[in-house]
Amino acid sequence: MRLALHFAIGLIFGLGLVLSGMSNPAKVLNFLDLAALPTGGWDPSLAFVLGGAVIIGLIGFQTIPRWRHPLLADHFALPTATRIDRRLLIGPAIFGIGWGLAGFCPGPALVALGTGSTEAALLSVAMLAGMAAGRLAAR
Repeated sequence: MRLALHFAIGLIFGLGLVLSGMSNPAKVLNFLDLAALPTGGWDPSLAFVLGGAVIIGLIGFQTIPRWRHPLLADHFALPTATRIDRRLLIGPAIFGIGWGLAGFCPGPALVALGTGSTEAALLSVAMLAGMAAGRLAAR
């Protein structure tokens, strides 16, 4: 039953990515292209999607300490690191560069795989290779 519930939540999340345009790399690149601001070519619509996600995340992290246990898991898996180190800075930088170049980040890329997108398939392979390389480098 729990697996079916997780699957349904994943489907709803994927549908949200499709409906919002987050799985469309052209729309994402138009949002990330701040150089198009003076010409009116910048697409601000995804700012609402990202802003909504940030608000939901903030509310979640503020209310978690009041919960005894999560609704859909055995325990909370919260970050414990408090130090800003090189890995913490390099990881998001690589993520942002990849997102800006490809117009995909991992979630929307996986959703776009369902459309048969060659770009999403290539990004997914590169993402898996990067994850493997990161594990090797961490040893």
